[in-house]
Amino acid sequence: MLISLLVLSGAFQNANTQSLTGKEIIDKTYNRPTGEDQESDLKMTLINSAGDTRIREIKQFTKDMGEVEKSIMFFISPADVRNTSFMNWSYDDDRADDQWIYLPALNKVKRISSDSKSDYFMGSDFTYDDLGDRKLEEDTHELLREENINGKACYVVQSIPVDKDYMYAKTITWLEKETFIGVKKEFYDEDGDLLKILSIKEYNNIDGFDIITFSEMKNIQKDHRTEMKLSKIKINTGVSDLKFSERMMTRGL
Repeated sequence: MLISLLVLSGAFQNANTQSLTGKEIIDKTYNRPTGEDQESDLKMTLINSAGDTRIREIKQFTKDMGEVEKSIMFFISPADVRNTSFMNWSYDDDRADDQWIYLPALNKVKRISSDSKSDYFMGSDFTYDDLGDRKLEEDTHELLREENINGKACYVVQSIPVDKDYMYAKTITWLEKETFIGVKKEFYDEDGDLLKILSIKEYNNIDGFDIITFSEMKNIQKDHRTEMKLSKIKINTGVSDLKFSERMMTRGL
């Protein structure tokens, strides 16, 4: 999920944060407050190399329940994906995320296996793994340098997976110094070649939380990209715990 705000505020703060390690920077990013729950409309636009587009409308909900954060998506349109749903549970401990997808044509909820997490989600440029939460200890993190993006001061951190069989050889993330929000992320394939770039295009402050409202994942090797635009965002409205179940996946909105 997608969140943001920028600007470096003075020499004192810069001096206070300069000594942070790559691991500490990523830890601050992972633990940035985003509210107890959130609901929003999501417009997913798939764009191929010829510029042809496919648009998918989604309603999504997330909730932090302490030891587990749960999210669920319901596809509204077009007709060929309507009533499809996807659910993710991310745990605070070292357990891997649990993920499920409901396909109306099969009338069945399918659990996403660990072997399938490198598959691309619903024709987008996001894998199932990209939609989950990465644990801090799953990678080694190194602060490479500091540089500006669009005039904003950022840390640049390289993360290399401990598991050598992981789908990405490494990622490099640009994180704004003041807010520890990742505004750009490069994904490198198993051969070490640049595969994808995630870019944050727009962000807004909503009810005191910095929310990314427009992001893009571009697959460099396939010349294909996916835009994600959030709207009608509501935070801390008391989303029910019952929203996040296999029963709700099959029932829909």
